[in-house]
Amino acid sequence: MSIGNSPEDERPFPDESEEFRPSVGRALQKARIAAGLTVDDVSSATRVRIAIVHAMEADDFAPCGGAVYARGHIRTLARAVRLDPEPLIAQYDAEHGGRPAPTPAAPLFEAERIRPERRGPNWTAAMVAAIVAVIGFVGFTAFKGGDSGNDAKSQVAEGTTATPTKSASPTPTKDKPADPTSEASDSAIAAAPQDKVTVQVSAANGRSWISAKDHNGRMLFDGLLKKGESKTFQDSSKINLILGDAGAIQLYVNGKKIEDNFQKGSVERLTYTKGDPEAG
Repeated sequence: MSIGNSPEDERPFPDESEEFRPSVGRALQKARIAAGLTVDDVSSATRVRIAIVHAMEADDFAPCGGAVYARGHIRTLARAVRLDPEPLIAQYDAEHGGRPAPTPAAPLFEAERIRPERRGPNWTAAMVAAIVAVIGFVGFTAFKGGDSGNDAKSQVAEGTTATPTKSASPTPTKDKPADPTSEASDSAIAAAPQDKVTVQVSAANGRSWISAKDHNGRMLFDGLLKKGESKTFQDSSKINLILGDAGAIQLYVNGKKIEDNFQKGSVERLTYTKGDPEAG
């Protein structure tokens, strides 16, 4: 039997008394058991790994990866087991030295500039056309010159004066250079194609773990985005995001800034399509 698959097998912490307030981990465990959920159920619903859920219920928050992520996981697990997360987060802060001072926001990222490669006139085609025209002109002149010489000899033999004729020479044509491609927009986000969804994620206010998938569920990115770093994702129809610390993230979707006021330490699951910005 896998660990956490049977809420009836949960064992209370030793030396626990009802007259004392339970710890954060114990409160989460009791609420989960009362809701009839196993650790596997909670992990599947929240996407928090089973090992982390077990550790948190044992009041070991080190596997969360830091206080910010611990608060986010506490909020996520509390909602999954139908608890008010705010008292638990306040208790966690009191037991772990309080909430740290907010980190100053970093300047917004500057959009990468994407410019199309300028296309010059097709001089190769023009040269080939000119050479073909010259060769044709020389061949035509030589042919007409031979015919004129034969006619002149024939007219002299008959006692008449030959009148030279002027052959019309073809005028070489030159290909008109192609117009250069117009300049693209200075902003990479503003130039996002309308037939696709483009999402840019910037860790403007601190570091955050993020996950991004396309409409087929294929993983585009799964890792830690350091403060000041950004990632751009593009798909034909849909981008699915998970933000480990949504308060540290600034989003730009299809060229527009997302103004959602995400809370520091909150875990957000978002979906954006070609019709956004409007969270799916």
